[in-house]
Amino acid sequence: MTTRLGIGLPQNRQYDLGKDVPDVARAAEDIGYDSLWVYERALFPEPQTQPLYGVPGLPWPDAYRGVAEPLVTLTLAAAATQRAELGTAVLVAPLHIPFQLAKSLATLDAASGGRVVAGLGSGWSLDEYAAQGVRPFEERGKVMDEVIEVCRAVWGPDPVVYEGRITKIASAVVGPKPARPIPILLPANTPRAMRRLVDHADGWLPYADGPEQVAESRRRLQDLAAERGRTRPLRTVVRVNPDYTAKRFEGPDRRPFQGDVEQIVADLMEYAEIGLDEFLVDLSWAARDAEELKDVAAEVYSAARAAGF
Repeated sequence: MTTRLGIGLPQNRQYDLGKDVPDVARAAEDIGYDSLWVYERALFPEPQTQPLYGVPGLPWPDAYRGVAEPLVTLTLAAAATQRAELGTAVLVAPLHIPFQLAKSLATLDAASGGRVVAGLGSGWSLDEYAAQGVRPFEERGKVMDEVIEVCRAVWGPDPVVYEGRITKIASAVVGPKPARPIPILLPANTPRAMRRLVDHADGWLPYADGPEQVAESRRRLQDLAAERGRTRPLRTVVRVNPDYTAKRFEGPDRRPFQGDVEQIVADLMEYAEIGLDEFLVDLSWAARDAEELKDVAAEVYSAARAAGF
C-alpha cells in the first residue's frame, strides 16, 4: 500500500498569503499530494525570554516571525481545492476558546465536504500563553482534555449539553455540523499524553526524529492501546521539516532531511519499512517563494513515488 504524502502550506513572511496559499494548494493537489497542512505560532517574542521548545540555548528560528493564522490559511486552501485533506499539525488547542474552536473546525469541515483533520497540541511557549491562553500554562493538559470533549459534543447530535471548567452548554442546537466525524490527532510525547491519545483521539502526529525512535514509540502506543482495550486503529502522520538546499549537502555534519531532493527522499525511504500511514513534508520554511516551493514539492513527490515510497 502506498504511503500517503502531505505538504505544508505557505504561512511565513516570504509569501503573499492571499495569492500564494490558493496557488500552492491547487498545485499540490494537482501534483498528487493527499493532504495540505498548517501549523500554529502565535507570536515571536523579542527579546526571546524562553528558548525554542524550552531547550536551553536553542533560538527561535527566523521563520517564526509572522506566521499566518492556521484556520484562515486552511480556509484559503479549502476554497481552492476539491480533494486534499486539510490538516493542522499542530494547532495549539489551549490558546483557543474550546467552543469557538469546535465551531470553526466544524464549519470548515462542512464547507470543504469533510476534509478537515484536527491535529492538536498543548504548546510550550510561555509568551504565547501569556498573550492568549484561555487558562494558565500549568493547566494546559486540563484545557486540552476539555477542548477534545467540547469538540466531540459540539460535533455530535443536538441538543448539545456540556458542563466543564471553561465551557458550559445547558442545552442547545449547534450548527453547522461537520460533514463527517473530524479525526483528532495528537503528538503524545509524555505518558499522560499517550493515554489521552489512546483513550480519546483518532491518530498520532509524531515528529520524524529517527526511524528507530518512531517505530519504538509506535510499539509503545500499540501496547498501551491493547492494555486499555482500544480496538480502533491509530492513524499516524509523521511530521518532517526538511532543510532543503538546491545543491547536495556534503560533509559529516549533515543532519537528517538536510540537503537536496535526492537526500530528502533517501531519508524518507528509511521509514518505509515501518508501515506508517502518511508523512507531512513541510518544505515551506526553506523555500524562497511560492514558485520554488511548488517546484521542489513536485520534485520530492515524483522522486518519492519513483523510489516506491
